[in-house]
Amino acid sequence: MNYEDVMNLAVRRGFFFRAVDSYPNTPAGFWDYGPLGVAFKNRYLNLWRRYLVKRDEMLEIDTVQIMPKAVFVASGHLSNFTDPKVECSKCHTIYRADKVIEEKVKHAVPEGLKDSEYDALLAENHVLCSNCKNPLSGTKRFNMMFRVGIGPQEEEAYLRPETAQGIFVDVPLLFKTQRIKLPKGIAQVGKSFRNEIAPRQGILRLRELNQAEIEVLFNPEKVDLPKFGAALDYKLNIAQGDVEPTPISVSEAVAQGVIPHKLIGYYLHLIQSFYEKVGIPSSAIRLRKLGDDEKAFYSSVAFDLEVRTSGGWLELVACNYRSDYDLTRHAEVSKTDFTVDDEGVKVLPHIFELSMGIDRSLFALLESAYRVEGERTYLALKPAVAPIQVGVFPLMGKDGLPEEAKKVYELIRDDFEAAYDEGGSIGRRYARSDEAGIPFCVTVDQETLKEGTVTVRERDTKGQVKVKVNELPGWLASQTR
Repeated sequence: MNYEDVMNLAVRRGFFFRAVDSYPNTPAGFWDYGPLGVAFKNRYLNLWRRYLVKRDEMLEIDTVQIMPKAVFVASGHLSNFTDPKVECSKCHTIYRADKVIEEKVKHAVPEGLKDSEYDALLAENHVLCSNCKNPLSGTKRFNMMFRVGIGPQEEEAYLRPETAQGIFVDVPLLFKTQRIKLPKGIAQVGKSFRNEIAPRQGILRLRELNQAEIEVLFNPEKVDLPKFGAALDYKLNIAQGDVEPTPISVSEAVAQGVIPHKLIGYYLHLIQSFYEKVGIPSSAIRLRKLGDDEKAFYSSVAFDLEVRTSGGWLELVACNYRSDYDLTRHAEVSKTDFTVDDEGVKVLPHIFELSMGIDRSLFALLESAYRVEGERTYLALKPAVAPIQVGVFPLMGKDGLPEEAKKVYELIRDDFEAAYDEGGSIGRRYARSDEAGIPFCVTVDQETLKEGTVTVRERDTKGQVKVKVNELPGWLASQTR
């Protein structure tokens, strides 16, 4: 099993499609979600809302994707949101410096090096153009922001490279219009846009990506609140460097200075436990603490939540302690007061961030669930996240079975994600449902007509049970919670 196996299944079954595939030479880095992918994403986000947003009583907002230049001057993205690029001296193919070096040396290269350090690595390892084997230019910086013009004057603006800035600039209005008490998480789901130099990892590195972002605003003088005590005994899978994680309780991690305080431990526990609940084994998760040469420019302490995949560890969530960097900068540039009232005291909130890549997370779930048993391939997705929970099949397309099967389908369709299928043999329909990750298939046969029972097949074990039709909704509810 590898990335190609999983993506081949995902494309074949309509989870993902290459965007504008009907046109040749469409730029890389753009993917569409097919019908199963949309359902999968929606169910995943429903769980994100249940286990994170609602559980922690966060507020969810939805902000614009285009913002004026001044916002990104303040955020630092216009000066710092860059990737290192090199160009072939002959054929002019452009590469991202760290990635072209990685291909030669066969190990990871830090993203935060200086241009001169990349140049030294290029020379030391004799890295040449992979197309024509000619020398590469010196490293230069490429800003990954997509620039747009607003109105007939084409006022300079940009597509957001992260959903976070929309949350930050709304802080004054949120505190004016909502009864907010610190600490408070503000959540957002939406598109972000990054003009990657050479995206070559399919769904894993996109120019138009989906993010689920949480920004926790808090008073830095109050990080030891009672609610954070709920996580003290939880074991975080922390890795200090590119090593296997070592489970350590939140309380021990705080005492040893691995994490700064209980608030950060509490939210790291929330995000790690979320991935465990949706189907990633704890043994395949690590919270890798980043070194100074890896952290984003706005981050004082950073962890990447990574999942072990066939291609190595894959970052899914950036967990950044952004301190007061963002609100200070927006206050300075906008000339707006970003301080808020915290029990009678004016405070400029600090921020801890959980910035999730949705597309990568969905791929990681698919790969974790991918199974091959002989000629059989299936996705062992948990019922709560599976795009379709129940398939309804008539055993045959005659003798009144399709009509009865449609009645069963109508009985459950309002309460469950269900699909009706009467095409092909029952074996072929089982195979299609297995590849779509459908956990339960309900077959309507002659016994349904005679005794009012259906046969329910469980995907992972292929075991079958008889259930009375009038008891089917309750039985499914007990199995899909």
